[in-house]
Amino acid sequence: MNLQRPNSNDATQTSNRSRSVVPVSGLCTRCVDSCRGNCEVFKSSFRGREVIYPGPFGHVTAGADKDYPIDYSHLNINGYAFGLEGLPEGLEAGPDTATFPTVDTETEFGYENKVKMRMPIFTGALGSTEVARANWEQFAIGTAISGISLVCGENVCGIDPALERNADGKVTRSPDMERRVKLYREFHEGYGDILVQINVEDTRLGVARYVIEELGVETVELKWGQGAKCIGGEIKVDTLERALELQGRGYIVTPDPSNEAIQAAFRDGSIKQFERHSRLGFIDEEDFYRSVDELRALGAKRVTLKTGAYPMRELAMALKWASNAKIDLLTIDGAPGGTGMSPWRMMEEWGIPTFYLQSMAYELAGILDSRGAYVPDLAIAGSFTEEAGIYKALALGAPYFKAVCMGRALMIPGFVGKNIEKWLSDDDLPKTVSEFGASKEEIFVTYEVLRSKYGADMERIPLGAVAVYTYADRLKVGLQQIMAGARRMNLGVITRDDLIALTPEASEVSGITYVMDAFREQALDIIRG
Repeated sequence: MNLQRPNSNDATQTSNRSRSVVPVSGLCTRCVDSCRGNCEVFKSSFRGREVIYPGPFGHVTAGADKDYPIDYSHLNINGYAFGLEGLPEGLEAGPDTATFPTVDTETEFGYENKVKMRMPIFTGALGSTEVARANWEQFAIGTAISGISLVCGENVCGIDPALERNADGKVTRSPDMERRVKLYREFHEGYGDILVQINVEDTRLGVARYVIEELGVETVELKWGQGAKCIGGEIKVDTLERALELQGRGYIVTPDPSNEAIQAAFRDGSIKQFERHSRLGFIDEEDFYRSVDELRALGAKRVTLKTGAYPMRELAMALKWASNAKIDLLTIDGAPGGTGMSPWRMMEEWGIPTFYLQSMAYELAGILDSRGAYVPDLAIAGSFTEEAGIYKALALGAPYFKAVCMGRALMIPGFVGKNIEKWLSDDDLPKTVSEFGASKEEIFVTYEVLRSKYGADMERIPLGAVAVYTYADRLKVGLQQIMAGARRMNLGVITRDDLIALTPEASEVSGITYVMDAFREQALDIIRG
């Protein structure tokens, strides 16, 4: 098992001087008095709390690189030469009907008012980070035209510089939230939905009422946590005025911008940024039911819940309470985290890894199901990037898991497309892109398909959105191929038997049959028959 050492990582822009490193501490075996750096202890000696976070803050997303004992690579997908499941009624299985392009990748979630999606994926929470704000056009339009759901994360209204509030401190207008909802809705085609998260500060600001009544949002997501961290979300601001403004809105801002010594340090230039933190949420069963009822009374068609990499006790609470409240979707976010605003050590060392967490959730959901209780539609999050991982997650959690929440993987195409648009404008394409052409039509394999669909409106679709669509299309085709190989022609017929565990340890954790035991009895019957 290769567990990453502390004290140096590219995420915190730190490194060891020596090639020999103490495994437990991450310190060089020979720490020299005159060392010029740049391990975490060295850098923290003069930059202090700044080194807690990946950087440069606001310009990166960061994913923890701890290598856990068991993960989804310890599972393989069964491929069959016999049988077929999921063909539309009336079709006979055969080589001419069981082609991979005919595989249906559509899914849906919800209790009564269901949301259909063209693919079993949706974004992670894109909230108050600068990365989310600056790239929202790419993400919103890209997911809308792809037919998948988009999660607008917490604190968007609370940090909006143009926020307007009434005498009670409740939001009456947030131009940034308006922009975010409008962009997705403008290109929405009936598949997917925009989910707006609310946390402690959002609740105090009255965000739910505002987005439902004023902006027509239909799905609101309660937030218990995420895989990257258990503390509330944070951003950084680089002016004293902005720090004081957010403090005045009720946020925790550190270091304290109202402290005269801190203000002097900021003027001196030693303090360059302030952190805005959200508060820890505290869960209570009756309060949870009350919150769900209040959201429905406001007009929310769907209420969902996002919970993080908490231990099995909190996971059981989430499942049981979600069952009792008949919520529409429970997203379970496992460690390691991948985000742009979490403390690096928390991302590396906190929480239950996704593989273990999903295995727990399947067990608990099965108990609910066996007792005749409602099992809410489930989704899993935690470092998924490609179609095999999507299939494994859906199979490991079948029949309860309906989708995979993808964080950084659905953000990166937005960055890539946006940058290609700039490089084209500046006549500065890198070789990695220019080898495919010198125009957007040559570079993007889906561009002409989209132009034939949208016509003149294509000029309003940024290349970042085209890139998101192109990536989602790749995932769809890849998933269709894997599903066809497993003889599963729609998502509803995927089962846990589609997987094999490559190690006894993976089998023990997940309950998936060990590779040497899978189909053993059937095989012996054939040989002996």
